[in-house]
Amino acid sequence: MFLRKNGLIKILMEIEFDLTKSVEENAAKYFEESKKAKKKLEGAKKALAETKKKLELLLKQEAQFMEEEAQKLVKKEKKRQWYEKFHWFISSEGFLCIGGKDATSNELVIKKHTDKNDLVLHTDMAGSPFFVIKNGQEAGEQTIKEAAQAVAAYSRAWKLGHTSADVFYVKPEQVTKEAKPGEYVPKGSFMIYGKTQYLYPKLEYAIGLVGEDIIGGPASAVEKQTKNFIVVMPGKENKGVLAKKIKHKLKGGDLDEIAKFLPAGGAEVKK
Repeated sequence: MFLRKNGLIKILMEIEFDLTKSVEENAAKYFEESKKAKKKLEGAKKALAETKKKLELLLKQEAQFMEEEAQKLVKKEKKRQWYEKFHWFISSEGFLCIGGKDATSNELVIKKHTDKNDLVLHTDMAGSPFFVIKNGQEAGEQTIKEAAQAVAAYSRAWKLGHTSADVFYVKPEQVTKEAKPGEYVPKGSFMIYGKTQYLYPKLEYAIGLVGEDIIGGPASAVEKQTKNFIVVMPGKENKGVLAKKIKHKLKGGDLDEIAKFLPAGGAEVKK
């Protein structure tokens, strides 16, 4: 009940008084009830705070889910270039370099996407990719070195923890499926005839962020497109863990795209 007097508002409370009990007993009763009420109030406040935290968490999770769904939609809508199904990068001189990811894609790279003016790169190590520099016979020494480094990075040498690899390059007409008598050329492999020229690149690879897009390649090639990049080398961290670290360092990028550019086997960020 409220009572206004002289501009002031007084709050009047009705209290039940048990006439069978003394004043002290009534006071003790109300004191106990007030303690219970206080505990209930504290419990209600605690429950309210916990509910608020849960609601904030749900809202955060919902926002994260919506962002992830939006990114998936953007990825679906983004038009993929034909070469993105292979290992690829653009050299510092502007030449497209593509490489196989497995035996099947090695076959495709050589049989369907190699022209007479290209250069073909490979290693003597089994399980390594064939890389092609498109119009590579017009490319400079820097592009050839970069393509050789890509071959080395995606070769078994990386998995074995080597620091460098032997990579050779030849012209397309030196690459064939025709085996010598008594020999067999398995899927994804080719015979190389004639003179080969060797390079000995270090095993390093760079991952960079251009706008919202992740790119990969030798550091000199990636640096030509962005200053926001990191370099990795053979190590012990798996792709999932390393991809998260790279995303944090780059302050952006899609985890799947980052992992796609990382060489198979363990790796670590170069210090």
